[in-house]
Amino acid sequence: MEYRDLYDNNRILTGEKILKNDKIPENKFILMVVIFIQNNKNEFLIQKRTIDKGGLWATTGGHPKSGDSSIEGIITEVKEELGISINKPILFKQASGKNSFCDLYYLKANIDIQNIKIQEDEVSDIKWATSDEIKKLYQNQLFNKGHYMMFQDCLEFLNKEK
Repeated sequence: MEYRDLYDNNRILTGEKILKNDKIPENKFILMVVIFIQNNKNEFLIQKRTIDKGGLWATTGGHPKSGDSSIEGIITEVKEELGISINKPILFKQASGKNSFCDLYYLKANIDIQNIKIQEDEVSDIKWATSDEIKKLYQNQLFNKGHYMMFQDCLEFLNKEK
């Protein structure tokens, strides 16, 4: 049984927890973490979710386990979903939604896809994709809308860094 921490509307831990798939109580929030991994060819690592997880392309992310910080959560998600260890991703944006806070991370890394071991119950495929390829996937309704909006935030962050 996996638990998640609950936060108040000021992003302060309440000390309460809920089970992974339980409904989030009103006026409470959970934390979500997402990472954008870019290689030296300016391609982004994307993953196709399994059919029972929506079947769409997206970026790597999830929800930290109870007791884990945001950074611990994203490191764990990458390890679980892709079987790779990362360190020092850059937190570039903190956002909030209806019932969640979302931390967006960026990492520049040349990862050989042959070294990736996907979590087969959540991920069915992976690939490196350019911004234009991701845009086409989104336009064809093959890329998760929320992740695409966050991808736009990542591109804005990268443009500011130039």
